[in-house]
Amino acid sequence: MSNCKLQTEWDDIDNEYQQLQETHKIYRQKLEELTSLQATCSGAISKQRKSLKDLRRSLSKSAQTCDEKELTLLTHIKTQIKEREHVFFDMEAYLPKKNGLYLSLVLGNVNVTLLSNQAKFAYKDEYEKFKLYMTIILMFGAITCLFFLNYRVTDEIFNFLLVWYYCTLTIRESILINNGSRIKGWWVSHHYVSTFLSGARGPMYQMFRSQFLAFSIYQSFVQFLQYYYQSGCLYRLRALGERNQLDLTVEGFQSWMWRGLTFLLPFLFFGHFWQLYNSVILFRLARHEGCKEWQVFMLALTFLVLFLGNFLTTLKVVRQKVQKKVEKGQKSD
Repeated sequence: MSNCKLQTEWDDIDNEYQQLQETHKIYRQKLEELTSLQATCSGAISKQRKSLKDLRRSLSKSAQTCDEKELTLLTHIKTQIKEREHVFFDMEAYLPKKNGLYLSLVLGNVNVTLLSNQAKFAYKDEYEKFKLYMTIILMFGAITCLFFLNYRVTDEIFNFLLVWYYCTLTIRESILINNGSRIKGWWVSHHYVSTFLSGARGPMYQMFRSQFLAFSIYQSFVQFLQYYYQSGCLYRLRALGERNQLDLTVEGFQSWMWRGLTFLLPFLFFGHFWQLYNSVILFRLARHEGCKEWQVFMLALTFLVLFLGNFLTTLKVVRQKVQKKVEKGQKSD
């Protein structure tokens, strides 16, 4: 290759390098502008929230002395304040914010806000796939331990996998909540309780092993059913504009899952009462003369908490939906 041709190639590369430097300089400037805009928006939202809080306090005082016409006006203002707070929530989903206590302990002060809709949806879809794949893996893992490999090593691997799975879910869900997902209530706490439940071991484990593995198989089966049923419900509701794009499938029953209720609820309630049965058996084992570990009693208590949380939450949702259905029927009459 001639020197002239080499010089030409170098000049082309050098020109591209110069262009890259200019592009990167513009990128840095835009990034600084973006950071400044983020800080301005966050400050304005905080100021608005403080003003609305003061206004709400003033409205509460005024409501005690106003007439009926003024009371209607105050009620209208309160409704608008509530709507404004929902708008702020959606705005903050695109702004960097301080992590909650749990994320701060796990990740520190790393910014986990995803700034584009595309990035948010991609992360949500990856979360859903992770849950589905891990549900299948855990189901086959429990089947293998129960029917084929009765060894301490395989049981330890399975239990470690359960702990890792629920720990990972809590982190991913916290990130999704930071990015505008409205998952909340008992179904968030459920994974924290399950993490503790999955990690306990001891000499009494062998007496409870078969029952625990059978329960794990059934739980994975129900979660598999829930995933396909809930994802279908969410797809339909999002298409109708009735659900947020970042809404997730959850472990239990939600109000938007009312259609197909007769199919899903028996499986859920059976699983809830199996948790109660596990609790009863563990309480009995805790009183066994050979039991020296305090963990057995704590496991029994944890299964009882899971049963109460799952059962009462599901019952509450069903009751609310039945009441709404009855009220709607009365109005139509």
